[in-house]
Amino acid sequence: MTAPDLTSTVAVVGAGTMGQGIAQVALVAGHRVLIHDAVPGRARAAVEAVTARLDRLVEKSRLGTEERASALARLAAAETIADLVPARLVVEAVVEDLAVKQGLFAELERVVADDCLLATNTSSLSVTAVASGLRRPGRLVGLHFFNPAPLLPLVEVVAGAAGDPAAVTAAFDLAAAWGKTPVRCTDTPGFLVNRIARPYYAEALRVYEERAADPATIDALLRESGGFAMGAFELTDLIGQDVNEAVTRSVWEAYGRDPKFGPSLAQRRLVESGRLGRKAGRGWFPYGPGHSAAEVAAATEPHTADAALAPEFVTVRGELGPAAELAALAEEARVEVRRGPAAHGTTGGAFVLPGGVRLHLADGRLPGEPSIQFDLALDYRAATRVAIAPAAGVHADAVAEATGLFQAMGKEVSVIRDVPGMVVARTVAMLVDFALDAVAREVATAHDVDTAMRLGVNYPLGPLEWGERISLPYVRDLLDGLHAWYPTGRYAPGPELRRRAAAARDVVCS
Repeated sequence: MTAPDLTSTVAVVGAGTMGQGIAQVALVAGHRVLIHDAVPGRARAAVEAVTARLDRLVEKSRLGTEERASALARLAAAETIADLVPARLVVEAVVEDLAVKQGLFAELERVVADDCLLATNTSSLSVTAVASGLRRPGRLVGLHFFNPAPLLPLVEVVAGAAGDPAAVTAAFDLAAAWGKTPVRCTDTPGFLVNRIARPYYAEALRVYEERAADPATIDALLRESGGFAMGAFELTDLIGQDVNEAVTRSVWEAYGRDPKFGPSLAQRRLVESGRLGRKAGRGWFPYGPGHSAAEVAAATEPHTADAALAPEFVTVRGELGPAAELAALAEEARVEVRRGPAAHGTTGGAFVLPGGVRLHLADGRLPGEPSIQFDLALDYRAATRVAIAPAAGVHADAVAEATGLFQAMGKEVSVIRDVPGMVVARTVAMLVDFALDAVAREVATAHDVDTAMRLGVNYPLGPLEWGERISLPYVRDLLDGLHAWYPTGRYAPGPELRRRAAAARDVVCS
């Protein structure tokens, strides 16, 4: 089986938003496109919607008038499945129901030619299961687009257990010919993005459930310190709380209720209350004309500490690891930086404030002595906000010193409750662990994992690249600390992380 050429006919079954987007991608690439939907009239409505999309592209000078006319001449509604006979590729984008998809493909197989490539756009169902009832299951592949399909470049090309490698290659090559960035992955729950991204939402929800910080502050830290484009709470409001929670629950069930994928009770209650996000006018935050500007501002404003004086000096003891840049930033802020040996009985480096309190990078533990943690940042120089978390018993004067130190470096400071791993550090550590596990299980290559997470969910770095940057021993030790504090198995470092962290330590020691 070879990839259909750009003059062949592509059929899209399912005339919703995703189906329309996929149809537009194929149409602009040069194909003749047929749109079919089981609901009478929806296919014709989809043709009108795609026409309107092309009109907007012309208005924005992204498409020429002749190209528009040529594309629309190749677009048609197919009233019945039988009308899809000419198709060399059929992409299904119907409801996420296994029985519905299986029935559809069984019907398609009786109509289309034997060399027609079949593709499902499922985001949560097993491609193997969808293909299981077919006479030739090998020609069905997963072709998972991200919404909006015309804009987002990533396409996950999923090989089912019975998949024909030639069919997978054909789908991959066609997606690339459409100007997309395809990545290959095996048929595992959540594929790549929806599997590896679970901790991004889950850790924010857990920090909230422990009342360490409010949603607006957690989101601000993920954006302004972690470098993520959107915070977890605003992103799930955009996705839809019901949709996001359903995917989490589906992946959790598919992995035998593995605690690493466990859903959130707080999110479940939000869904049950009907606060589904932007589409409902309220989720974690309020939206729309039914809410006053004051209400929206109050809900979305992160906690920010009042101005405080920077200490005259700090003492750096030991190595600061991923936070090494902070010593230079302190000096640039005209805070005297003294050097001293690592304190006896401590792990990792720290600033020691004038009053003697240690200020150290979050490491997954809550130390016995009074100290203050600060959170991980993607780039401490570029970060505009940093979180600190004083342990019980730390005097307010020490909190003010730590606050003033970061403010002198040009950072907003959010003071949160002391939870192991804080916000960014625990989130990034879990993403790294999930990504390494996917590579070890040969779900995808390391390159495809990082590509998928950068393009599919707009992460500032691929998780594997991020892990190497902050060091895998740090990631492992942080998760070991979390596992000791929460001994459920959720935070236990995976075997691949342990292997690579040990290898990295051996290289340093040699």
